[in-house]
Amino acid sequence: MTVATPKKAPISLTRYAWLSIVAALVTIALKSGAYWLTGSVGLFSDALESAVNLVAAGAVLWALRLSALPADHDHNFGHDKAEYFSSGLEGGLIIAAAITILQASIPRLSDPSPIESVGAGVLLSLGAALVNGAVSWVLFRAARVNHSLPLAADAQHLLTDVITSVGVLVAIVLVSWTHLYWLDPLIAIGVAVSILLTGVRLVRRSLAGLMDVALPVDEIASIEAVLTRYQQQGIDWHALRTRQSGARRFVSVHILVPGDWTVQDGHDLLEQLEYEVYQALPHVSLSTHLEPINDPLSFVDQDIDRSVF
Repeated sequence: MTVATPKKAPISLTRYAWLSIVAALVTIALKSGAYWLTGSVGLFSDALESAVNLVAAGAVLWALRLSALPADHDHNFGHDKAEYFSSGLEGGLIIAAAITILQASIPRLSDPSPIESVGAGVLLSLGAALVNGAVSWVLFRAARVNHSLPLAADAQHLLTDVITSVGVLVAIVLVSWTHLYWLDPLIAIGVAVSILLTGVRLVRRSLAGLMDVALPVDEIASIEAVLTRYQQQGIDWHALRTRQSGARRFVSVHILVPGDWTVQDGHDLLEQLEYEVYQALPHVSLSTHLEPINDPLSFVDQDIDRSVF
C-alpha cells in the first residue's frame, strides 16, 4: 500500500531564486567597483565569488522549476532529484572559482601591488556583504520551512560569501595601515581555500542524495517509534528502508499481522499506521507491504532482492 502526503507546490519557491539572482547582480556590480578602485586581488576573489553566485542562482531556479513538475509516465516518483544536480553544480562552480582565485593570487605573493582608494572600496564591498547577508537569512528560513536542498545550498553559499567578504575587508584595512602588501594575495588564498571546502561539502551532499542515502538517524527513530507502539497489539514489522529525494522522503516497510485478519482489518490498520507516520515525519511517501505473521515465508523476503521460492 502506498500513500503520499500532499506536496506543497515548489514552484512558489522560485521567487527566492529570483531574489538570489537580483542579489548576485547587485553584489557583482558593487564588488567589481571595489576591485576596480583598489586593484586588490582579495577583492577580486570576492567579486569572482559573486559571479559564481549568479550562475548558481540560475541553477537553483532551474532545479526548483523542474522539481515542481508532477510525476509522469517517465518519472513515476517525481522530479525531486533535480535538486541534487543543482546543488552539485553549485559546488562544482565554487571549486572552479577557488582554483581561479588561487591562480590569480599565488603569483602576486612574489610581486605584491599597492592598494588604492581603500575607503571607497571598503564601503562598496561592505554594501555587497550586507545585501548577501540579508538574502542568505531569507533563503535559510525558506529552505528550513520547505525542506529545500537548493535553497539551503544557495543560502550556505551566500553566508560563506558574507564571511569571506568581512574577512577580506578587515584584511584590506590592515594592509592599508601596515603597507604589508603581500597580505593581500595571502588573504585571497585564504578565501579560495575557504570556499573550496564549501564547494566540496556541497558536492558530497549532492552525491549522497543521488546514491539514495538513508534518512538521518533521528528521522528513522521517529518512524521506528510509531511502528514499535503497534507491537503491543501483536503486530510486527521488518524490512524498513528509507531514502531521501530532494524535499521528499521515501519509506517502505513490511507489516506483519495475524493470519486470520480480513483484508478490511489489514487495510484499517495500515491507514492508521501511515497517518501516524505522516504526523511524525512530514513530506514522506510511505509504502507498506502486509504479511501474515504466522507464515514462515513472511520472514525470508527482507532483502532488497526478494528471495526466489
